[in-house]
Amino acid sequence: MSKGTTIKEAIKRWEEKHPDEAIKEATDVGFQFQFPPIEKMDNSLAALVSVQKLSLSTNMIEKIAGINSLKNLKILSLGRNYIKNLSGLEGVSDTLEQLWVSYNFIERVKGVGVLKKLKVLYMSNNLVKDWSEFNKLQELTMLEDLVFIGNPLYENVDEAVWKAEASKRLPNLKKLDGETVLREEAEED
Repeated sequence: MSKGTTIKEAIKRWEEKHPDEAIKEATDVGFQFQFPPIEKMDNSLAALVSVQKLSLSTNMIEKIAGINSLKNLKILSLGRNYIKNLSGLEGVSDTLEQLWVSYNFIERVKGVGVLKKLKVLYMSNNLVKDWSEFNKLQELTMLEDLVFIGNPLYENVDEAVWKAEASKRLPNLKKLDGETVLREEAEED
């Protein structure tokens, strides 16, 4: 069996495809659909000093790592991987605005609370199954857009109950599962 593509190899391939752009100056870098797939994130990502959007989706990554030096990162796309938890995000806690982690194996959202500027969280089709885990998303005070469809928690309740409960627990949400959150205006006496 062949070993996975390393981040260094992915960077080399990217540079070959973009001969007129230095990776250290690139703001949007995609390492998605690598063959063989990337299995681990590492400190080689430090070469992406200007990156604002990094896509590592559709690989075989099991954990988030190596992004502590990415001081400009606003969007991190890790959908369709083997990620089991959200630890490893501390280094981008002051800049990350969007985290895309749909189609992974995330059961617990511990670690997401460090993302003080997170506005968008796409985490559909994961393994979150109870409200106590969902409630940890309350730490994300700027969260406006959440996609959570396909998690056992979502699947196990009626859709109307889901929408009501999720929007009550996350009062700053503007969009839930792709739809605008409609809130009852407080009635004045």
